[in-house]
Amino acid sequence: MSAKKYLVTGGAGYVGSVVAAHLLEAGHAVTVLDDLSTGFRAGVPEGAEFIEGRIQDAAQWLDPSYDAVLHFAASSQVGESVAKPEKYWENNVGGSMALLAAMRSAGVRTLVFSSTAATYGEPVSTPITETDPTSPTSPYGATKLAVDHMIGAECVAHGLAAVSLRYFNVAGAYAARSGATAGERHDPESHLIPLVLQVALGTRPSISVYGDDYPTPDGTCVRDYIHVADLAEAHLRALDAATGGEHLICNLGNGNGFSVREVIETVRKVTGHPIPEVMAARRDGDPAVLVASADTAHRRLGWSPSRADLTGIVADAWAFARDKNQGTTSEGEPG
Repeated sequence: MSAKKYLVTGGAGYVGSVVAAHLLEAGHAVTVLDDLSTGFRAGVPEGAEFIEGRIQDAAQWLDPSYDAVLHFAASSQVGESVAKPEKYWENNVGGSMALLAAMRSAGVRTLVFSSTAATYGEPVSTPITETDPTSPTSPYGATKLAVDHMIGAECVAHGLAAVSLRYFNVAGAYAARSGATAGERHDPESHLIPLVLQVALGTRPSISVYGDDYPTPDGTCVRDYIHVADLAEAHLRALDAATGGEHLICNLGNGNGFSVREVIETVRKVTGHPIPEVMAARRDGDPAVLVASADTAHRRLGWSPSRADLTGIVADAWAFARDKNQGTTSEGEPG
């Protein structure tokens, strides 16, 4: 792609900052818009312009000089969305509606949207395809699905070129050419790999295993993990693939899964820590298997993950976790 100018909403966070770094490394101009409610100022990649603000006010900054928007800004904690659904409808749906209006007014006609596998809810088949039913089980998933519907209507009515990328389990860390690193740093933390790494760091005594009687090879839940750098590369390809009047939806995953016990064992091997386990009851709404079919991304984006090895994903996440624990890095979660 020739050099272009992009607005990255939520670009002070985990995925957004890694995508912004990839855009900069490809020679593009990047402006990050983030309210820093969950992201970190130090997470904005070197070379990006930074605007501290809310997507609800995007019309103040978006102008015809931008070629496209990459939209990551969202509230993203499933449990919190159940307790505070109004926050999720306001931030995720209201904010996205304001962003689409700002894009329409400025004549910016290309969008890549950070969607989620949570739009599917309980899977009806494995691997999950984009044509499977969408039936989210949380307000978080419901708001992301609502934005997908909103984007689809915008494409039909106003010729928007849009790609929604539905992530499965994003993991790992990315070391940019600048020397900065970005990895997971949620508060509260809810993702398995960083939780197990907290045990290895000594900041958590053990890891809870929620159920070992699922219909899987070792009885624990199976999930599809994708390296954050592979994810970022898919976003750059999505910009090139976006077509006026079309809303393309692509799952992003490795296409195979790893069980909870496999993840724990891999962390043991990478860190050399024994990782004590504590058995706990199943959690409501935890499907046995969540694995993506990424055939559409392979076909339409020309994308395939190149970092699918679980050991490599965990090793990158471990390097970031150790640095963060020692206070030498400061990047984090989407704004």
